[in-house]
Amino acid sequence: MSIKAFLSQSQYIQVRMEVSSWQEIIEQAAKPLIEGGFVTAEYPKAVISNTMEYGAYYVFDEGIAIPHARPECGVINNCFSMVTLAAPMSINGSEPVDIIVMFGGVDKDSHITDGIASIVGLLEQEDTLSQIRRATTIDEILELL
Repeated sequence: MSIKAFLSQSQYIQVRMEVSSWQEIIEQAAKPLIEGGFVTAEYPKAVISNTMEYGAYYVFDEGIAIPHARPECGVINNCFSMVTLAAPMSINGSEPVDIIVMFGGVDKDSHITDGIASIVGLLEQEDTLSQIRRATTIDEILELL
């Protein structure tokens, strides 16, 4: 499933969130995926634990974070969520981010193919990223994807 197709079910997009910590970013990005039955409550804990151990390896220079963990860390079905932040924030010492796309893949292949390929396609569109950052509603973001 493409990121656009999944996110068109708009409950997986959260716009201009205000957060107080990088851990809260991870928890908020995972919340609709847990509620939708796509990942277990252990999944964001695994992402936070991996981040503390290995650093924010999923942060890109463009101010985008793609937090994820291995399939066995609680992925039930392939999924995506998107969070835009009201103000950029560093994740465990990383460059500040303001667009977060969390994903979970049920196996190694879907983890790579469906998740990263869809997100990388989005990263390559600077104009779209700028517009996503300025968006104030879920509908605006859906139109841009």
